[in-house]
Amino acid sequence: MARVRLSRFATRDPGAFERVLDDHTRELLAAFPRKGGSWGLARKLLNIFLRDSLYTAYLRKAYGLALAERLFEVPLDSITAKHIRKAKPELPRWRGVKHLDADLSAAYQAGALVVAKQKQTARVHLDAYWWGARE
Repeated sequence: MARVRLSRFATRDPGAFERVLDDHTRELLAAFPRKGGSWGLARKLLNIFLRDSLYTAYLRKAYGLALAERLFEVPLDSITAKHIRKAKPELPRWRGVKHLDADLSAAYQAGALVVAKQKQTARVHLDAYWWGARE
C-alpha cells in the first residue's frame, strides 16, 4: 500500500477513478504470493485502505479525496453482499471474496449504489451501516 498514490484518486471523473482503481488492484494482486491472493482480495484490501484514507482527516485534505467520495467503492464481503442482494436479488449468489472478479464486483457495486441512494449517502459508507450485523 505504500506505493498507492492517493492523489490519483482525487477526481470527480468516474472513468478516471475506475482506471486508477483497476491499475492499483492489478499492482496489489501482482504483489501477492502466487497462491496467496485473488483479484477479489486485492480489490477488497485496496477499498479498505482507500476508505480508511478518506476517513482520516489529514489524508482526506492532503490528497483531495473528498472530490471522489461518491466514487469510492464499498469493500465487498459476505455481510455487504448479503445486504446488497436484499436490494438487488437478481445479483448472482455470493461465493466469497476469492471468487470475486471485475464483472461481479461491478454488479455488486452497482447494487450498492442503489442502496446508497436510498440511504442518501455514498456507497463507501454502507459498511458502517451494516457493521452491527457482523459476528
